Amino acid sequence: MRHAYSVESVRAAEAELMARLPEGALMQRAAAGLAAVVAGLLGRVYGARVVVLAGSGDNGGDALYAGARLARRGAGVNAVLLTPDRAHRAGLAALLKAGGRVADDPYEVLAAADLVLDGITGIGGHGGLRPDAVPVARAARGSHATVVAVDLPSGIEADTGEVAGEALRADATVTFGTYKPGLLIDPAREHSGAVRLVGIGLEPHLPSVPELEALQHADVAQLLPVPAAESDKYRRGVVGIVAGSARYPGAAVLAVAGALRGGAGAVRYVGPGSDAVIARFPEALVHGWPPSKAGRVQAWVVGPGLGDGPGVGEVLDSDVPVLVDADGLRALDPAAVQARTAPTLLTPHAGEAAALLGVSREEVEGARLASVRALAAKYGATVLLKGSTTLVADQDPRRPVRVNPTGTSWLATAGSGDVLSGLGGSLLAAGLAPFDAASVAAYLHGLAARLVSHDAPVSAHDVAGAIPRAWRDTRTL
Repeated sequence: MRHAYSVESVRAAEAELMARLPEGALMQRAAAGLAAVVAGLLGRVYGARVVVLAGSGDNGGDALYAGARLARRGAGVNAVLLTPDRAHRAGLAALLKAGGRVADDPYEVLAAADLVLDGITGIGGHGGLRPDAVPVARAARGSHATVVAVDLPSGIEADTGEVAGEALRADATVTFGTYKPGLLIDPAREHSGAVRLVGIGLEPHLPSVPELEALQHADVAQLLPVPAAESDKYRRGVVGIVAGSARYPGAAVLAVAGALRGGAGAVRYVGPGSDAVIARFPEALVHGWPPSKAGRVQAWVVGPGLGDGPGVGEVLDSDVPVLVDADGLRALDPAAVQARTAPTLLTPHAGEAAALLGVSREEVEGARLASVRALAAKYGATVLLKGSTTLVADQDPRRPVRVNPTGTSWLATAGSGDVLSGLGGSLLAAGLAPFDAASVAAYLHGLAARLVSHDAPVSAHDVAGAIPRAWRDTRTL
């Protein structure tokens, strides 16, 4: 599992570690790791043209020391000092001693650069780039050079993933000691490029509970429900689906498709899309209204394609876990959710989240981490916030938020959310806790889309069909 820690936690861990090391040793570790990654990106260091954008403070120092190491290997290194009177003195001295230079004209050296090191601001930066740094950052991005951010791209918010002003877009980021939340959450993640973690010995000094975590294959494999030899379809769990309408029967079909591939032993469908569901999936159990008469289920999914039809109140009155999606989220009463004795999982996209919070969609998309936490607190529920970065927050604020590392932009297609809701509901019925069910569903859903898209358009039906392949992929270690 990948972990990300706040600036406060990183600063405290660095202070503990530096107290045990000779002066400057920690910065040298970071610089050595940075230089090694850059050398790999360059392929041939000797003769390469490298520009170091150095701000004040330790971030600029890391970049300057890395530049010195590259200069000693034959690279032509020029430093652009954003604040010459506050440049890291020891780092600058090391660069000059190794044969590097301070650029007279930053735009001239940037135009000819093969690689640019972004050491303008570090993890303590806020509010975007300063006005005097903006032209240089734009010139770096407008050049043909590979841009490598030092620890994180300058201008992004390390703790939240927000971009409050102008920020530099990197092709790659070399981060030290641990991931920072901003590297994993959009919109800042879009500025980070490929992220490479360099160990500097920080791990033993970090808190036991991170701010953010991301599942990996091995974590998902441990959470996936596996039937025992004595299991039958009912012991494996039964999920109920209340979805679809005369106008949107396809939503019912897609939700059932996701549910059938999600680990539960059986799927009960209730709603006006019965004919479409049974025609596509004869293994589904179709029932008449109301949901309470459909037979026993271990979890319900309500909302996809429901329109203005009934179902949300009836399902929320049940005593089993409930996943609420799409139309089910309209005018959802926080008190009704909080009053439930069984857990509730909400799966809004940014527009639905904005309506639930009473803010603009832009506010949700610009502050995803704060938004998902606010929703979980307001409704006393687990919340899966869909989007370019899918986040899962528990109602317990002490628990780390999970960020989903899988997916593809091709997943932004009609019906994909219906498949996800069915998959998540099936995992709930199979016995996973809402936090794990949401996280695993998002992971498998995103992985399935990757497996079938191959950088080309993909349909929701294709994604549903690839879930078993994604399931097997996570279990192949």
